[in-house]
Amino acid sequence: MDKFIYKNNQLGITALSAKMNKFSYKKHAHEEYALGVTLKGIQEYKLEGWSKASYANGIMLFNPEQVHDGRARDYEEGLEYVMLYINPKLFLEGLNKKEILTFSEPIVYKEKLKWDIINLSKAILNGKNEALTNELYLELVDNFASKDFFKEYKNENTLVKKAKEIIFYELDNVLYLEDIAKELSISKFEFIRLFKTNTGITPYQYFLNSKLIHAKKYLEITRDIYGAVVEFGFSDLSHFNRHFKRVYGLTPFQYISQL
Repeated sequence: MDKFIYKNNQLGITALSAKMNKFSYKKHAHEEYALGVTLKGIQEYKLEGWSKASYANGIMLFNPEQVHDGRARDYEEGLEYVMLYINPKLFLEGLNKKEILTFSEPIVYKEKLKWDIINLSKAILNGKNEALTNELYLELVDNFASKDFFKEYKNENTLVKKAKEIIFYELDNVLYLEDIAKELSISKFEFIRLFKTNTGITPYQYFLNSKLIHAKKYLEITRDIYGAVVEFGFSDLSHFNRHFKRVYGLTPFQYISQL
């Protein structure tokens, strides 16, 4: 049976406890840094076109906006894992850094880091007080003091960055590729090819993923599902439900019921 439990805390961290068998995540990305531990089974996913597998005790490290999917390798054995989604500003603040950092390895096996992720996840999921979660968070980020965890950050392609900004301001509207391509002074097909090469997803997939990310934030503040449908231009509730569940594992109503 598939089960997903989300819990936010005051710091700006979301913890996820997941158990899944037949469910599989569609290709998506998060705005946050994502740190997870595979507790049982084997998690398979594609990351930037490469196939990855996290075995039990494997630590998964995702950079912001890094496109991936996910599934259990064995349906019968299933998969259990915990994940922490950390606001980039908070992550850099904990490390006393100002510029964006990117993980050099997507999967590592380090015992202390594993338990620090698990302990913070449990504290957030069980609603422990802010003082404790602050201490556990600092214990966690101290693991990343070594430069070995990170690689040099490459500046984003200028046209792709501009395209993302245009898409961001059109989340409540229909995506018109011709208009964006014209703004960038390239053809529609050049734009699609350039965007996918640099991000791993098409402009439409990015557009839809961005709508879901911001709709999720909207739900956390308002608890208004129908408002999210209207605010972010979903055709109807079933359309919103279908796409939300493909990325987060549960419907918007199930999600806000956990908040």
